[in-house]
Amino acid sequence: MQPKRKKKDNRIELFRERLENILDRKHELFRLAGLIDWEFFEKEFTGFYKGNCGQPGAPIRLMVGLSYLQHAFGLSDEAVVNGWVENPYWQYFCGETYFQHQLPIDPSSMTRWRKRIGEKGCELILAESIQAGLRSKAVKRSSFKRVTVDTTVQPKAIRYPTDNRSYNRSRERLVSLAKKCGIKLRQTYVRLGPRALRKAGAYSHARQFKRARKQTKKLRTYLGRVYRDILRKILPDPDLHDAFSDELLLTEQLLEQTKKSKNKLYSLHAPEVECIAKGKVHKRYEFGVKVSVTTTNRDNFIIGMQALAGNPFDGHTLQAALNQTKHLTGVTAERCYVDRGYRGHGVTETKVFISGQRRGITPTIKKELKRRSAVEPVIGHMKSDGKLDRNWLQGSLGDKLNALLCGAGHNIRIILRKLRERMFLFLLFLIRRVSGSLQTQNYAVGMS
Repeated sequence: MQPKRKKKDNRIELFRERLENILDRKHELFRLAGLIDWEFFEKEFTGFYKGNCGQPGAPIRLMVGLSYLQHAFGLSDEAVVNGWVENPYWQYFCGETYFQHQLPIDPSSMTRWRKRIGEKGCELILAESIQAGLRSKAVKRSSFKRVTVDTTVQPKAIRYPTDNRSYNRSRERLVSLAKKCGIKLRQTYVRLGPRALRKAGAYSHARQFKRARKQTKKLRTYLGRVYRDILRKILPDPDLHDAFSDELLLTEQLLEQTKKSKNKLYSLHAPEVECIAKGKVHKRYEFGVKVSVTTTNRDNFIIGMQALAGNPFDGHTLQAALNQTKHLTGVTAERCYVDRGYRGHGVTETKVFISGQRRGITPTIKKELKRRSAVEPVIGHMKSDGKLDRNWLQGSLGDKLNALLCGAGHNIRIILRKLRERMFLFLLFLIRRVSGSLQTQNYAVGMS
């Protein structure tokens, strides 16, 4: 059902004070609340809700505000909802008139709301953060013509994949599903499976790899026996095929893959996870999805984020990144700066300059090309301060939503920092002006 819109109430309650009267109007969050066009979200997000069926949804401004705060400060769903009760500035930012003492929503509502708005809604949240940056003068519209594009890895919330653990976990899932459906198996290996898993780990730690491989082979055998036993039991009953189809497909892929196989299965609860080689000493591989990041060359402002399934070649993703930037900002990039991984991009509408290029480089372009590496600390801040370092959202859709919201959170952090700096400079100007006038008065008194 459509969420109820909170009407602006100008009435004064006798025993309660309005938040706008007790908060510091110079605070960056108080000022940021006035820079975001909340009516834009009310108009655009109305189409994501059905008619007059069910309970009314939570206010749109509350959900959008919580999403901004969550990714600006790198918090979980539970942490941002609990922090909202304690922080009056957060409550004012999310549209409250008076201080509230109860949780605004259940934390699980954040998950359902993200699924409701989908990728399109998260793009709107990123687009409005860009407009708020223009209103706060944290970024200039002319900066949208010169962009920097790079890719990184958004790791998924999975454990480091090993064959031992995958075989044992797949067997446990099949046994649990068979018990739930009332299928009696010949043997479940409830005791033998964990015992072989412990031995494989102990032998690997002791560098006795031949014995460890023997235990791994045992785990694979246990899984194969349970798998074939279930196939025989569900064959006469077509109703059980749907219940076991997804799990059996994952098990079949796990049993068939080898060391040289492509598109391996690295996690049973997140089969979309890919192994992406980093080529760095401290981290050779990362397990997640590739993400394209587009920033302004001058202000390091995020104007594009895309999750790229399938680990595509960087050069083949450049055109899509520039198209997204044009869609979000309304400005066509004139110059784009990339690293050498984008050679062979095929982009013709925008001039693309690759790191290390020598031809056609003017002093201005040379200066901007040096700033290409500034995208690296931007990615680092999104991983350390935001939620790009570990994605907890489910499925390929969760990869896309988390990437877009991380970009919006980075923009909010830049805007808040600019508002703080501007207030500090204003106070410094007043202090110097007052001290200068006092010195003038003392000088005049001394002369007299």
